[in-house]
Amino acid sequence: MSHRIEITTRDGQAFEFACEPGQDVLAAAAAAQITLPSQCRRGSCGACYASVAEGEYTLGAHSADALLPGDPHAVLLCCTTPQSDLRIAAPYDGTKVLLQPVAVRRARIAALETIADDTRRVELQLEPDDAYGSAAEFEAGQFVELELPESGVRRPFSLANTSNWDGRLELLIRLRADGVFSSYLREHAKVGDALIVHGPQGGFGLFAESLRPRWFVAGGTGLAPVLSMLRRMAEYQEMNDARLFFGVNRASELFMVDELDRLQSELAQLRVELCVREGEGGDEDEGSDGQDARRGFRGTPVEALKVALASADTSANTSPNTAANTSPNASPDLYVCGPPGMVSAAQAVAMAAGVPAAQFASERFAV
Repeated sequence: MSHRIEITTRDGQAFEFACEPGQDVLAAAAAAQITLPSQCRRGSCGACYASVAEGEYTLGAHSADALLPGDPHAVLLCCTTPQSDLRIAAPYDGTKVLLQPVAVRRARIAALETIADDTRRVELQLEPDDAYGSAAEFEAGQFVELELPESGVRRPFSLANTSNWDGRLELLIRLRADGVFSSYLREHAKVGDALIVHGPQGGFGLFAESLRPRWFVAGGTGLAPVLSMLRRMAEYQEMNDARLFFGVNRASELFMVDELDRLQSELAQLRVELCVREGEGGDEDEGSDGQDARRGFRGTPVEALKVALASADTSANTSPNTAANTSPNASPDLYVCGPPGMVSAAQAVAMAAGVPAAQFASERFAV
C-alpha cells in the first residue's frame, strides 16, 4: 500500500504525491513529476534536508555531517523511506520545486581562467533551444550539474552570476587532485568545448521577504552562490544590512577580491571581511581579535562570525513583521556555503548566539 506524502515549503506551498513501499521520498516525488532540491542523492551533501512534522519513517545510511544539529526530526529525503503517511516541512520556498524534470541543455566554454591557487573561473554560453530559448533563468544560490559529453561524468557547481537573457553561466571551481572533472579542466579544457548542463537545481537562496540583516559565510569556492546573491542584491538595490565573511587557508587562495570591492561600491551597506587561516610573515602585522591590517581577519570565517555575533546586539525583536528587522542590530539571516565541517561549525556558533534555526540557510560541498 502506498503512503501519502505532503511537503510544505517555507512560504506555505504544499505538494502531495504517493510513495510506494520501499521507495525513498525523493524518488517518489520524481515519479510524480515533482523535482525537489537535491544534489548527491546518496546522503552525503545535505541538499535534500527537511524535517518530518508527522508520520513514521526509516532513515537510511547517510553522512553525520549532512544533517544540521538541533532538529530531532531532521531527515534527508534521498534516504528517507516512509512507514506511514508523512507530513514534511521543507526549508526552501516553493519556487525551488520544479513540476517537471531538471532541464538539460548544451553549452560551450566561453572563458576559462585561473584566478587563484587551484581555482578556475569558467564561463559557459548556453546554446539556444526550442524549450528554453537563449536565457539563463535561475535563482541566486542555485547550482547546475556539468556533464562531459559521452562520459556520463556529472559534477555539481554553484552559479556565481545572476539570471540573464544572454545565456551566460559563471562558475568558480576548485580543482581536486584526483577529481575526474578537475583533471579535465586542468589538462584538456579549452574555449569552445561542449558541455551538458543539468539545471538549475537546489534550494539554497535568499529569504526573499525578510528585512533582516543578511550575513554570508563562505569557504573557498563556497563564495560562488554567495556572490550570486550579493550581485542580485546590487541589481535590485536591496537595502538589507549585509556582511560577508569569506575565508581561505592561505592568502594566495583568495579570489574575486576586485569584484567584492566593486560590490561594496554598489552596496554601501555591505561589509566584507577576508579571512585567512594560515598567517604569513609572522605575527607582527596582526592586531587585536585576530585582525590583520593587510588581509582582514586571521582565522576561519566561522571564527570571524563568532566574533561578530558576540560583538553585535542581536536582542532586537525578530518578529517577521516588525520594523526592528530593518536594523543592523536585528538577529541576522545567515547564509553559509562551504565544506561540511565549516557549515556544521557555523550552525553551532549561530545556535550559541541565539540566532533562530529558521534564519539559517546552508549549502555544503558534496563529499
